[in-house]
Formats: sequence, C-alpha cells, structure tokens
Amino acid sequence: MQFNSAPPRRRDFLAGAAAALGLSSCTKTANTSETESGPADVTLRIAPVLVDIAKDHTISTVGYNGSVPGPLIRLHEGVPVTVDIFNELDYPELVHWHGQLIPADVDGASEEHSLVISANGHLRYKLTPQPSGSRWVHSHVMAGPDLSRGTYSGQFAFVYIEPKSNPGQYDQEFFLATHEWEPFFTSAEEEEDEDIGQPPPDLKTDEKPNGWEIGYQHFTINGKALGYGEPLRVKQGQRVQFHILNASATENIKLALSGHKFQIVALDGNPVPVRGMVDLLELGTGERIDAVVEMNNPGVWVLGTPKDDDRRDGMGIVVEYAGKTGAPRWIAPPKAARWDYTMFGEDRDSPAPDETIPMVFGKINGGTGNFNRWTINGKGYDEKDGPHALVKGRHYRLVFDNHTDDAHPVHLHRNIFELTNVHGKRTAGIRKDVVLVKGFRKIEVDFTPEQTGFTLFHCHQQLHMDFGFKMVFNVS
Repeated sequence: MQFNSAPPRRRDFLAGAAAALGLSSCTKTANTSETESGPADVTLRIAPVLVDIAKDHTISTVGYNGSVPGPLIRLHEGVPVTVDIFNELDYPELVHWHGQLIPADVDGASEEHSLVISANGHLRYKLTPQPSGSRWVHSHVMAGPDLSRGTYSGQFAFVYIEPKSNPGQYDQEFFLATHEWEPFFTSAEEEEDEDIGQPPPDLKTDEKPNGWEIGYQHFTINGKALGYGEPLRVKQGQRVQFHILNASATENIKLALSGHKFQIVALDGNPVPVRGMVDLLELGTGERIDAVVEMNNPGVWVLGTPKDDDRRDGMGIVVEYAGKTGAPRWIAPPKAARWDYTMFGEDRDSPAPDETIPMVFGKINGGTGNFNRWTINGKGYDEKDGPHALVKGRHYRLVFDNHTDDAHPVHLHRNIFELTNVHGKRTAGIRKDVVLVKGFRKIEVDFTPEQTGFTLFHCHQQLHMDFGFKMVFNVS
C-alpha cells in the first residue's frame, strides 16, 4: 500500500458497458491515459494471488496488493486522498468503499453509476474519508453462478479512518477479517437460527423445494486457518482492542474468545452509547465490531467460532500470552450467551419520521437445481423500474420486515442509519450501515440522507444480492 502526499489530478472518463459483470449499461468506465504525474496517497492493485491458508493448502484467488486480506489502509477523517486503482485482470472490476459517506461516482456500485476499473485499466480519483472508525473496501461485482468473483474472492481490505481526536484507551490493537474458501453449491438449507421469529399467519408457503445454497471447505481469519500462521501475542494486564470484520460472501458468524469477555465500543465503526460486556459476538456479512478485552487470564487460547465443524475447518486464531506455551485451549461460551443490538443502545423513543417506508423481504424458492429469487415488497430488482425518490434532509424510517426464514444482513450505501426498534423493542443511538435481520423478524431504522444521487440498498449476502435482493434510492 502506498501512502504519499501528492496533489490530485484530473482524468477523462469514458462511458462504457460491462455486461459480463452485470454492470449497469450507464455505468462509467475510465481510460488508461495519464493526465498528471505523481504518486497517489492510496494505491490498490487488483491481481491474481496465491494464498497459503494452511499447511500444504494454497488458494488461487484475486486480491489487493498481493495479499489476502489486502494491507490495512489507514486514513484520516476529513483529509482528502488521491486513490489509484490498477486492474491487472482481463475483465472490469468495481471497488466499493464500504461505510463511507462519499459521492456515488466513487462509491463503487454499478447501480449507482459508479466508475468502473476497466480490464487491464487504471483509474484515479479523489475522495474525502468519513466518518471515522472501522470501514472496509471490497469488490462489488455481481458474481451470479461464478463462485470465484465478487466477495467470494480475496478482494477485501480493512480501512481504518482515524478520528480527528483519538484518546487511544487501549495498549494494543488487532485487525481481524474472517473469510471462507472453496465455495460450492449445495441443496442443504442454512442452519436455523435460535433467534428466528414466527412467520406471519397470512404468509403463503412456497411449495417448491429450496434452491441452491453455498457451502465452504475452508475458513480463515486474516487469510490463515486456525493453527496456521502467527498467533496474536498479548501480555497480562493489557487492554487489547479487536477490530473484527466479517468479510464473508454469504456466512453470518459468531465468535468467542475462550476465558474472556468483550466490551463493545463500536458497531460498524460507530461508537455505541452503552459499552456492554458480552461473551459472544455475532456479525452478519459486512458488519464490523470494535471490542476491548482485558487480558487477565494468562494462557494460550482460541478466538473462534462456537461451531465445532467450522472451527475444525479453520475459523479461529490463537491468542497467546507472553511466557505461555502449550496447545491452544477452546472453551465454549455459556449457553445463555446472547447477542442483542439493544444491549448497546439507549432505551428511549426516537423522534417521529417525516416518512415511513415499509420494506418486506420475500423469497421465491427456485426448486431443485435452480436459484432462489429474492424480493422487496414483492418484486425483485429490475433496473428498468427506476429508483425510489428521496429528498435530501428529510427524516425517513425504513421498516425491514423479513418474511423469510433466512437471516439477511442488509446494507445501505453512502449513509449511516440509526436503529430505532429491534424485534419490537425500542432503542436509540446505535448507528450502523449493515444490520442483520433474522428470519421472520422486523427491525426499524432511521436515516436522513445528506448526499444527492443514487444510493444502493441490498442484502450483503452475495447470493441474495445477485438474485434480486436490492433496490436503488435517488436523493434529490
């Protein structure tokens, strides 16, 4: 990763199509001509990479700057940066700056008519990083049935935007990104979550069998399976801050650190009103958690998933105290351990919105050997339908009403929303850009758009997004 100080430069952009990626016909692409010399502040190179995830097991994928995850990108809140992106692939790509409040042109989504990095091409632009906290960057192409593209690949990296004032109330920090490898299609449905709700009494049952789901052979944290690579080395008495990202294409995960508790300080990079203590973390795809752990239980421990099969297949990392040796220990979190967004919010009502927008999530089973289809308010995404109009500065409430038995991590681009009601319980002060809506559950969020232009809303589960689960707002 290059971080240099250099003046911005202008480029000429050519309009073009990238139908092979499912890119919008009016998405912009860039030519490769140079119009100004000088290094960029941030450089991303998209190229094939080999990743040694375990002993004698190497994954061939596409990554950023020769590694998976890509190198940590540290930026400063409100300080403009020039970004260079080089695409060394023979097909176009999109780079999405997830969680940032930036213009649609550079957000990296075809539905927003963002700039595309053409095959074997180069793109330069300028953006102002905001807000502060844990963000990330990843591919935003539609993969469809190609399980090597989009977020199935290794195209992701942590982005940390330093706040203008940072008290640094910890002794050490770690950035951890989870990911799964060697995906395959399976007819097995997702495991039922214990927090699933009751289906609406008038919901009609789809009599077709479920369509394809995604399974995985291997699991990693920071590109390494449990037991391979270097442990996280800590000292007794330290306050360690963990920045954790679920960079999966499709998997929602739970994590625990044997013998320790997490104090939650931020969700999706945004500080929480109540710093609750928990034994267990839960992250939908695309979610981030910042948590502080008091290192007060010396030993060699496993930070990993409570799912024994997934932990055996790699989903974990060793945490090793100074002076301690031996086999890493795993202790399952208490059975009563729970994850509830409202634990970190204030128990109060939120101001009434100017407008409420109902969003009912539906599923049309694909049947054996076919793909399920996903709907919002009874309709799958169709570019021909046009965007849903919003007004800048108006206070909206989105009601996410999940009429399926699947959990959906839904994401709103270029905005931060506030949770106002979770499963019928009021809350306030929790600000996010992804929220995990469990099966047959309802979550309400408020937001006030401050930027004009197209804004994408979608399920961050790649398979769901690819097959209909998205819509576009247009703020004017």
